[in-house]
Amino acid sequence: QVQVVESGGGLVQAGGSLRLSCAASVSISTIKAMGWFHQAPGKQRELVASIDDLGVTRYADSVKGRFTISDDTAKNTVYLDMNSLKPEDTGVYSCLAEHMGRDYWGQGTQVTVSS
Repeated sequence: QVQVVESGGGLVQAGGSLRLSCAASVSISTIKAMGWFHQAPGKQRELVASIDDLGVTRYADSVKGRFTISDDTAKNTVYLDMNSLKPEDTGVYSCLAEHMGRDYWGQGTQVTVSS
């Protein structure tokens, strides 16, 4: 069983920045991949960024050049640095950990970008 806990959401003005954190209860070096998902109000959840056990990162086109995913193995934490935020980035951001063939989700953290 893996627990995943997000933090760092909040209210920010358009053009601002936030850093989200996703802490895992196991060593992230044992996790095959971790990803950040965004669910805007009334829309389906979408993958915005992921990082795998080789350090390969992937981004949705909508966030390329603005968001950066990284990890800190010493802290078992994955980060999502969000810059140049737009109102359409508003929503719940959830972290997913793929471990031993199972997916583990956090509870999500709310990000609100005001125009």
